[in-house]
Amino acid sequence: MNERVYNFSAGPSMLPLSALERAGSEITNYRGSGMSVMEMSHRSKVFQQIFDETQEKLRRLMNVPDGYKILFLQTGASGQFSMIPLNLMGPNGKADYAVTGNFASIAAKEAAKYGTVNIAADTSDRNHSYIPTQEQLKLSPDASYFYYCANNTIYGTEWQYVPETGSVPLVCDMSSDILSRPVDVSKFGIVYAGAQKNMAPAGLTVVIIREDLAGHELPYTPLMMNYKTMIDKDSMYNTPPCWCIYMLGLTLDWVAEQGGVEGMEKLRTLRSSMLYDTLDNSRLFHCHAEKGSRSGMNVTFRTGNEELDAKFVQEAAAAGFTNLKGHRKTGGMRASIYNAMPVEGVEKLCDFIKAFDKNN
Repeated sequence: MNERVYNFSAGPSMLPLSALERAGSEITNYRGSGMSVMEMSHRSKVFQQIFDETQEKLRRLMNVPDGYKILFLQTGASGQFSMIPLNLMGPNGKADYAVTGNFASIAAKEAAKYGTVNIAADTSDRNHSYIPTQEQLKLSPDASYFYYCANNTIYGTEWQYVPETGSVPLVCDMSSDILSRPVDVSKFGIVYAGAQKNMAPAGLTVVIIREDLAGHELPYTPLMMNYKTMIDKDSMYNTPPCWCIYMLGLTLDWVAEQGGVEGMEKLRTLRSSMLYDTLDNSRLFHCHAEKGSRSGMNVTFRTGNEELDAKFVQEAAAAGFTNLKGHRKTGGMRASIYNAMPVEGVEKLCDFIKAFDKNN
């Protein structure tokens, strides 16, 4: 197959075609350096320029205020499940966690190794099909931080508001919806994201941290999981994921060309509303997430018949729509419509859903 498919994978996911083509044109000789970015020293002036420019592009696109550091780390978003409590749990020895999906649940269990975890909300009572309201959050006024996952990829739910926690710092996993809508970074202590959904290839984790939160790590915090170490060394205590940082820079150029984060929000609204409308008006399909909590990034749906779901996934793949099978925890289907998914891809998927609905 020579043609590109519409890749609805939850991650690693589609990257902007222009970023891939630009990377391809520079793959063996980056801007006259005589080598690929994959070959150059992270200490070289050439790579330092890539690094600095990428940091600045992200700071500009997300309006990251003074007093916040942008870190380019490794170990994936899952590494932050440990890094956050190791660095932030210290002052009061307790933290609040909202468990609205699989990854928030894992994060809460990991944090419990390092202090007391208060479950401020748990949506497992309805199989994580909804997001709690502000009034439903059971907050601890003396918590060291409040943790939540903005978008739940497996269940297809997303927070449509920023929780109010008073003076307790907010920590947010934005792995699957970062850069898809404007975010007031000043409301957060830490925003982080694994890059492989909306930003870059797998291997890079972006952390935006308010500087005063660093330097309070537990005494047994591993060297490479100490925010203060990474801030002091500007993410270069060891070799960073150089190629991924370069690809992030190219993706950020593309985001800027689309009108920035505001432009991304318009596209996500168009894609998701089109797909939800199609599903809500279908005879066969129903959505897992409740209205008001639905994700603009991961649309989870099913027929209620496993054989029919399997038939849909198989026929969709044959038609050029790949990775639509849902996670084993929910079954059914999942269409991940991240920033790089063209509107055309969702339009064609909607046509396919309508045809399947009619013929089955």
